[in-house]
Amino acid sequence: MPDRPSDRTPPQTPSDAAASPGPKNSSGSKTSSGPKNSSSLKTSSDPDASSGSAGTGRPPAAGAPSARGVTRRRLLGTAGATGLALGAAGGAAGYAAAPQPDRAQLLTALGAQEEMFHGKHQPGITTALQSRGHLVAFDLAAGAGRKEAAALLRRWSATARRLMAGEAAAHDDTDVARDAGPSSLTVTFGFGHSFFARTGLEKQRPVALDPLPDFSSDHLDKARSDGDLWVQIGANDALVAFHALRALQKDAGSAARVRWQMNGFNRSPGATDRPLTTRNLMGQVDGTRNPKPSESDFEKRVFVPDDGDPAWMAGGSYVVVRRIRMLLDDWEKLSVADQEDVIGRKKSTGAPLSGGGETTEMDLEKTDAEGRLVVPVNAHARITRPDQNGGAAMLRRPFSFHDGFDADGVPDAGLLFICWQADPLRGFVPVQRKLDRGDALSPFIRHEASGLFAVPGGAAQGEYVGQRLLEG
Repeated sequence: MPDRPSDRTPPQTPSDAAASPGPKNSSGSKTSSGPKNSSSLKTSSDPDASSGSAGTGRPPAAGAPSARGVTRRRLLGTAGATGLALGAAGGAAGYAAAPQPDRAQLLTALGAQEEMFHGKHQPGITTALQSRGHLVAFDLAAGAGRKEAAALLRRWSATARRLMAGEAAAHDDTDVARDAGPSSLTVTFGFGHSFFARTGLEKQRPVALDPLPDFSSDHLDKARSDGDLWVQIGANDALVAFHALRALQKDAGSAARVRWQMNGFNRSPGATDRPLTTRNLMGQVDGTRNPKPSESDFEKRVFVPDDGDPAWMAGGSYVVVRRIRMLLDDWEKLSVADQEDVIGRKKSTGAPLSGGGETTEMDLEKTDAEGRLVVPVNAHARITRPDQNGGAAMLRRPFSFHDGFDADGVPDAGLLFICWQADPLRGFVPVQRKLDRGDALSPFIRHEASGLFAVPGGAAQGEYVGQRLLEG
C-alpha cells in the first residue's frame, strides 16, 4: 500500500456521534467528509493528514507525494472518478464515449463507504449484506491461555480498526488492498464454547453457549464445526475482504491456528435497478421477513440487554453458523410451481402464495377452490414464521457459497447460514426443531457444518473486543 497517514476523524459511533463529525448513511456507516463535487458525492478533507506517513510509520518513498501522502480513500476521492473516465475513454475509444462523471463517481463511492469499528455493538451484525465474506475459526495453540488470548484480541482489534478505516496494517502490509477504499469492510469476533476452558474462564461461560442439540437433518463434519474463536469478515470488494483475512491470520502468530475457513458471496451492490431482497442459489428471494432495526422489539430479539447475564455480554449477540449444502440437481428438477409450494412464496417476486407483494402478510388460512391450503402446511415460509414458533425470531445474514464440483459434476454449493439472536434457545433452536419435524425444503438441503459463538458487545474507544471478559 502507499504510505498512508492517519487521515481520518475518530470513528463515529452511536455513543459519540455528537462529538465526532462525519455524515452517516441510513445503515450507520460513514462516507468521506469534505467539499462536494459536481455530483454531490463527498471527498475526504483529510483534516489530520499533515504528518507524512504517520499512519504506517514508514517514510515517504522517493518521488512520492510529500507531507500529506496518499490514502486509499484519497486515491479514490481525487483520482478514482477521473481515472475511470479516462481509462474507459482510452481503452474503449472505438466503442463508446467515456462514462459521464456522475456515473464514475458513483462507482468510486462504493469503495469510499466506511463502517465504524467502535460502538455499542460489533460491526457486521446489522450492516447491510456485503458482496464478499470470509468465515474463519481458530483454536488456541497448545499452552496458550488467557494472557495470550487477550494479547491476540488486542492485536486483532487494532488491525480491524485500521483496515475498516481504509488504512494499512500496522506491520508487514501485503498491499493487496492498496488501491481500494474501505469498501464497507467489517470484522466481527466471537468466542466458542471451548474457549472458556482453554483460558480458565469457565465461570464466565454463558448458559446460552451450551452446545446446540442434535437435529435429524444434520450431517456435520466436526473438523469444519465449532472452534475456540470465530471471525467474520465482510466487504463489498473481494480484495479488501481477502486483505483483512490474511492480515488477521498473520496476526494470530503462534497464539492460534486456523481450524476451518469458508468463503461466501452475495449479490453486488448496484447490480439491480433498485434495492431488492437478495436471492440464494436456489433462485429464491431470501430474507423477506427478517427483523428490522426500526421494529420496537428488534434490540430485544437480537442483542443481549445491558443488564444481561453474564455482564460482559451486554450489547452482544449469539451467532449460529451453519454450512448448508443445497442439492441443486434435485431442486432444479422440480417445476417452478413445485418449488413455490416447497417455499410457500412466488419464485419471481417472493410474494406469498396467498397473494399480494413480497411484504404482504401471508394468509395461512386461505384455501383454493378445492378447499386446499394455498400455502402448504409444510411450506418452509409457513414453518419458519415467528407466530408459528412461539415468537422465536432471529436476524439472518447469510452468504452463498460455491466450492466447485465433484467428479460427477455435482456442485458443492449452498448457504453459509448466519443468524443472530439474544438467546439461541429462543431463536434458532425452536425454529430448527420445527423444521426438523417436517419442512418441505429438507430433502433438498444438507447441514454439513455448525457452530455457536458468543459475540460480545462492541469495543469502546481505547478498548479491544472482549476486554471486559479477558480483563474483568
